[in-house]
Parts: sequence; C-alpha cells; structure tokens
Amino acid sequence: VQLVESGGGLAQAGGSLRLSCLVSGGVMTINTMGWYRQAPGKQRELVATISGDKIEYGESAKGRFTISRDDLQHTIDSVKGAVYLQMNSLKPDDTAVYFCYAAGTIVELPTSSLRPYDSWGQGTQVTVSS
Repeated sequence: VQLVESGGGLAQAGGSLRLSCLVSGGVMTINTMGWYRQAPGKQRELVATISGDKIEYGESAKGRFTISRDDLQHTIDSVKGAVYLQMNSLKPDDTAVYFCYAAGTIVELPTSSLRPYDSWGQGTQVTVSS
C-alpha cells in the first residue's frame, strides 16, 4: 500500500492550503483515511480522520479544516482512494509535517488471504508565516 501526499508548502497566516493524498495498492479496502501532523519537538497529533460517514477532527482543526475522500478503483495506476484536507484560516501554529494515513484490508497473493494494514505517507511540509 502506497500513500503519496501533495499540496504542502508556504502560506501566510489567514490563508489556505489544500492537501491531497492518493492511496494505491492491490485488491484492497480502505476503511479509514486521515491526516496527522507533527511539529518540531512535538508528538504526532490527529488532524482529521474519515471512516464511512464518521468524521473526527482534532481540536486544532475544528472549524477551520475540512476532510473529504474519494473512493476510486483505478485499474491502470492502482489508485484506490484519495483523501483531501482543506485548510483555511491558517495559523503559524499549523506549521508541521502533515502525514496521510490509511487503514483497511488487503488481499495477499497468491493465497488470497485477507490481511489488515495501516500505512503512512512520507509527509508534506506545511509552513505558515505570520
């Protein structure tokens, strides 16, 4: 399972950024997708997750960030899903590396057995200047 983030960068306080993450792999389900972030010297923290109709936001994201997802079944490039994070009213405290997360089950070949997975992207830097 591979997760590739994009959309990070530099923004001014009060501005907006939109993060995207593509999830690819074999025959699989994606139950939960989400975003976490880690600022220098701090622990990784929840930004937002989406699982079916259930959405959870971390305290810092409530009212400013919006998570959404697309469930895809591309056969050519193996992209199975995408998750997005629209970030508005950015603050300098939002500066961090943002990590995409996905969890579900995958069919292992050649046995066709089901295996749970949870995977992370490599992260994308978001920097908000005051």
